[in-house]
Amino acid sequence: MTARLKEKYMKEVVPALMEKFQYSNIMEVPKVEKIVLNMGLGEARENPKILESALLEMGMIAGQKPVTTRAKNSIANFKLREGMPIGAKVTLRGEKMYEFFDKLMNIALPRVRDFRGVSNTAFDGRGNYALGIKEQLIFPEIDYDKVDTIKGLDIIVVTTAKTDEEAREFLGLMGMPFKK
Repeated sequence: MTARLKEKYMKEVVPALMEKFQYSNIMEVPKVEKIVLNMGLGEARENPKILESALLEMGMIAGQKPVTTRAKNSIANFKLREGMPIGAKVTLRGEKMYEFFDKLMNIALPRVRDFRGVSNTAFDGRGNYALGIKEQLIFPEIDYDKVDTIKGLDIIVVTTAKTDEEAREFLGLMGMPFKK
């Protein structure tokens, strides 16, 4: 059984992009390479329980076990030592990536308070899209009563698109709710 979004990509998105950008080969059509979820937790150096709950919640959101990220350098002003755990990240590929992307666009983002669409300028110049979420409560897997602190997370959608215009068109056809 393939993901619903992957079927949409094959049946609708590929032909539309082939026609619009005049690709000569189907392999030129942009696709989602991976989705990276990142949660930076600076307060984890004082309270290690925050990191544990963040790892648990991120695992529920992504459906995959997150990796603890550690400080690369020591910074005296922030009382940070090299190697201290300060965050969590997950890289999604394949079927899990499409399932998460579908859930993000159709279930989680509409649950954001006063949601009018995501920014259509958050591209990096190479066809990748970055999105910041202020609270993890928008995901249906998170139980509101069990959350101790509200944590934000960053979502980076890495595509094979060569330009931002191609990536914007591709993500729009996939169903990303951009602002008008």
